[in-house]
Amino acid sequence: MAHLTENPADKERFICVYPVYINSKKTLAEGRRIPAEKAVENPSCAEIRDVLTAAGLNVYVENKMHPREWNRDVAFRGRVRVQVKQADGNLCQEKFTSRKDVMFYVAEMIPKLKTRTQKSGGGDVSSQQGEGGKKSKKKKK
Repeated sequence: MAHLTENPADKERFICVYPVYINSKKTLAEGRRIPAEKAVENPSCAEIRDVLTAAGLNVYVENKMHPREWNRDVAFRGRVRVQVKQADGNLCQEKFTSRKDVMFYVAEMIPKLKTRTQKSGGGDVSSQQGEGGKKSKKKKK
């Protein structure tokens, strides 16, 4: 038997969602599983967990690495397990029929998180300043 248990409510049967699956910075070869235009820039496990918990799903995070994730940094660690089916085989929520549904939902909701909306504004300003600094250095030479 492939699984330790056939019960969809057991933790071993929860689906896995790695941040890589919905990362717009990754290619399909690097592990992305949804179209780049629907994906999110560098999502974290915490963001995925927050979105799915808010959606009312049974979620927990494991300290695992995606095999194709070369960056061993803590920020890229983690795997989110999500319960999609109940013990009787019925869906926990009608809108999540497959792992793809879960991924699309997470990718859609992460940009709407408060942490994201605040960060993006600050990030743009600092990147522009950085570019300006680089240009002035080139002129001096």
